[in-house]
Amino acid sequence: MMKLLLKNREMLLVVAIIALLVLIAVRFPPFVAPGNLANVYNDTSILIILALGQMAVILTRCIDLSMAANLALSGMAAAMLNAAFPGLPVPLIILVAVALGAALGSINGLLVWKLDIPPIVVTLGTLTIYRGLIFLLSGGAWINAHQMSDAFKALPRATLLGFPLLSWLSLVIIAIMVVVMRRTPLGRAFFALGGNPHAAVYTGIDVGRTRFLAYCLSGTLAGLSGYLWVSRYAVAYVDIAAGFELDIIAACVIGGVSIAGGIGSVGGAVLGALFLGVIKNALPVINISPFAQMAISGMVIIIAVAVNARAEKRKGRVILRKAEAAHG
Repeated sequence: MMKLLLKNREMLLVVAIIALLVLIAVRFPPFVAPGNLANVYNDTSILIILALGQMAVILTRCIDLSMAANLALSGMAAAMLNAAFPGLPVPLIILVAVALGAALGSINGLLVWKLDIPPIVVTLGTLTIYRGLIFLLSGGAWINAHQMSDAFKALPRATLLGFPLLSWLSLVIIAIMVVVMRRTPLGRAFFALGGNPHAAVYTGIDVGRTRFLAYCLSGTLAGLSGYLWVSRYAVAYVDIAAGFELDIIAACVIGGVSIAGGIGSVGGAVLGALFLGVIKNALPVINISPFAQMAISGMVIIIAVAVNARAEKRKGRVILRKAEAAHG
């Protein structure tokens, strides 16, 4: 049973989340009430959306450290647009945020593709640039709730069948990503490229273009998340989501997405984000200090990376044994 759990990351995470909820329930039973768990999912929805974009990039042996900065710049642009033109239809503002996010993601993709600069260097640079642009755009000023229209703030808070639209939106994006990853040539190209870039070239996959599209996808989801973030919290400022890129990457790693590329799943990324969401919502409730929370989150990430590394080594040994048997 234990071996089966270790092989199936999604099942292992489900068990880990349930065990975590049981432990929390012992200290604070109201936390596991259905209504509160729905709130935890809603709180984690933006992280889930971003983790799915990051997953696409990591699958191609790249990384996007600029997602949170992209979110912040797109969110600030959306908030400023709404403050300047309160009568502008909200769908149009969302479209602007999504288009801006996609454009910022495409800049990362082009630099990685055309200039062949290491992805970590590119996105570390654009992270700083995008944060600087927020300051230049806003002059360091905040956009507060009273400057935003009611319609602008309403969408994430609106409910459908008893659940917030933000939660429903994250479920729709999960469903779309499942289809993209499993049923489309692009999704298969992400996995093929991450698994073996040289072999992918021989199958007709354009490595640079595929990575470019992965960055465009992550940028699009970051842009959407920018609007969702500022409208939900009804505030926009320079340091929105500062450091959140670490949570996004952590969600992917915990969910079994290999930093080496080619290994991962939509379910794993979602469960990784939910695991982090439960921890971040539960630890303050059971009176664990913020410093301890950071240490616990860090330990979880290291353990997840170690488990991923062991799983990949095990797969490598199996492949070698099969190759030896075939030649023997």
